[in-house]
Amino acid sequence: MTQYVYGKNVIRQLLNSDRKVYEIILSDTLKDRSLQQSIREKQIPMKIMGRKKMDAFLRCDNHQGIAAKIDAYKSYSVAQILAGIPKGKQPLLIMLDGLEDPHNLGAILRSADCVGADGVILGKHRSVSLTPTVAKVSTGAIDTIKVAYVSNLTQTCKELKQQGFWVVGADAQDAQDYRSGQYDVPLVLVIGSEGYGISSLVRKNCDYAISLPMEGTVTSLNASVACAVLLYEIYAQRHPLK
Repeated sequence: MTQYVYGKNVIRQLLNSDRKVYEIILSDTLKDRSLQQSIREKQIPMKIMGRKKMDAFLRCDNHQGIAAKIDAYKSYSVAQILAGIPKGKQPLLIMLDGLEDPHNLGAILRSADCVGADGVILGKHRSVSLTPTVAKVSTGAIDTIKVAYVSNLTQTCKELKQQGFWVVGADAQDAQDYRSGQYDVPLVLVIGSEGYGISSLVRKNCDYAISLPMEGTVTSLNASVACAVLLYEIYAQRHPLK
């Protein structure tokens, strides 16, 4: 199964990787000569389209004048993610409970790549999938961070805890300040949905919850922003300055 992905950064990442690219579509208004030269050097078939026709074909208008046909993005099992963690590395997984916005998922993948997280876990139901929008927002991290879909997040929490993981949920209720958390352990960071947060069953299976202080009038952060702040606190604790 194949799909089209789009955006200049996504295509550049593809051209610098080993991923098979079957075809590239260019808008007749694209002026990026260096990018076109890279495509020619890779000997990838190119097709030129008018802007309006390209918008209709891709069903979007934010493709930046370039798209590529590739194999659909692969997902993994949790076992495959765990097996791929380097020996001696402190594991870090991100569980997304009910996340539906592809922009949030793309941004979280990008942050996960930046801090060296090992994988992202989503529920199979009512969760965003690996779409072209996710690929574009992730700026290539969709190829570097393994994503697993599971049928039951609660059961997955229980299984990971049995394997020595601590499950920490980002939640405003009955939570400690995120700076006081203990992160130098095998860790699953749970981020809830944009509108409802973490589901009650998943929350019950968290070892504890952490929250971000809110000093202004806004009462919450975007899911991807909150995730990035927490990931860097985890990183800071695991890699203190000497």
